[in-house]
Amino acid sequence: MSIVSQLILSLIFANIVAAIAAIILERRNPAASAAWVTVIFMLPVAGIVLFFLLSQNISARKLYNLSEFEEMKIDSSLENQINEIKNGTYRFSTEEGKLWQDMIHLNQLYGRAYYSQNNSVEFITDGRQMFDTMMQDIMSARETINIMFFIVKNDETGRQFIDALTQKAREGVEVRLLLDSMGSRQINDRVLRDFLDAGGKRAYFFPRKLNLVNFDFNYRNHRKLAVIDGIIGYTGGFNIAREYLGLKKKFGYWRDTHIRITGQSVQDINARFILDWRTASKEKIVLSEAFYSGVISEGNTGIQIVSSGPDSVKEEVKRSLMKMITSAERSIYVQTPYFVPDDSILESLKMAAQCGVDVRVMIPCIPDHPLVYWATYSYAGELVKSGGRVFIYENGFLHSKTMVVDGEVGTVGSANFDRRSFSLNFESNAFIYDKKEAQTMERIFCEDLKECRELTISLYENRSRTIKVKEVAARLLSDLL
Repeated sequence: MSIVSQLILSLIFANIVAAIAAIILERRNPAASAAWVTVIFMLPVAGIVLFFLLSQNISARKLYNLSEFEEMKIDSSLENQINEIKNGTYRFSTEEGKLWQDMIHLNQLYGRAYYSQNNSVEFITDGRQMFDTMMQDIMSARETINIMFFIVKNDETGRQFIDALTQKAREGVEVRLLLDSMGSRQINDRVLRDFLDAGGKRAYFFPRKLNLVNFDFNYRNHRKLAVIDGIIGYTGGFNIAREYLGLKKKFGYWRDTHIRITGQSVQDINARFILDWRTASKEKIVLSEAFYSGVISEGNTGIQIVSSGPDSVKEEVKRSLMKMITSAERSIYVQTPYFVPDDSILESLKMAAQCGVDVRVMIPCIPDHPLVYWATYSYAGELVKSGGRVFIYENGFLHSKTMVVDGEVGTVGSANFDRRSFSLNFESNAFIYDKKEAQTMERIFCEDLKECRELTISLYENRSRTIKVKEVAARLLSDLL
């Protein structure tokens, strides 16, 4: 047998072994198994490498370790609140909290998410306003700054941000900066030298091993959280780079949504930060410090901070979104840059539309990730055929990650409507139970509709053959995007 024949047989054998491994390791997700088998046989060498790099299951790892005291405090607080609501002795500050108490219960029990209702919320939809407002809060900090972003770039915007943190560290403020090692790969200790010399602390989530290979690069900490002095919190979709301020010609205006929160839920944001920080930095900071820093009552808006990640199979954020969708009676308004839902979310949206609920999904017109964009277009077309409405935002790039249902409950956070956010990324969303704030979200959505064109059935069915081919390829790989 020739050397070439031996190589071919070895390659076929390796592909078969890799395909069997894909079927076994992804047995809980047949669609993902099929996608991996396709990739393995279409890309005989690269497909095998990609599979073993990207298909690791980290749900067996215990990334977030709580002390016995922390477990007791969290569980007892949740149990007390659950019992009060169940017994009817809990006094809701808004009618929406009472109407949606089954969803609150779901997040308490399933996502260990405490419900607080003395919060005030400010919606920020412009990148310059977001950056300026956060910078003002940072410069006003007196004690602590805990801040994490998926992306911070080494451009003029990123350097201005780091310079502000450096100045506060020099003033004696305790500054912690947590970055995702893949999303913020332009930032390293050399870029942060002045910040570190000033006493600032930094950590990288899932950094490269020996500074060479990152075996966890498929699992990204996609959260964008900030807590200033324990009393001001931020979460949403913005990152720190020039494009988020609308300064990159490729994208033009950047349409995103962040919220600035004051009130008790800031403690929950801070607790989420501390858990991530402890995992990445190994610093022994006590979680209870986040909860007992003194509560300032700022309003009466009910909020739960719900987090999820690949370390758990629960998909807590997705479960909350599905609960909102299946409970909707009048309207569901979604904004997302990537619309690649799994079957459960897609069928829930289609069923809601078929029941007469006004289902509207807004997606961007500009693809920042072409393969994801064509998968998005394919799922959008399927939703339109089922009675939903899809709008394509044309005033720049839409990166907002929001949903509002029945003008009563809404969510803002880092999670996209895609499978990566549901199962591969570490995400965090604020779920808001307040008619006033939900109607503000509806008004923002309707204002954005003025910058959209609707994807009708006729437009979708008359798309070019080239687009159809792109959709088929992207849809085939949607479980891996």
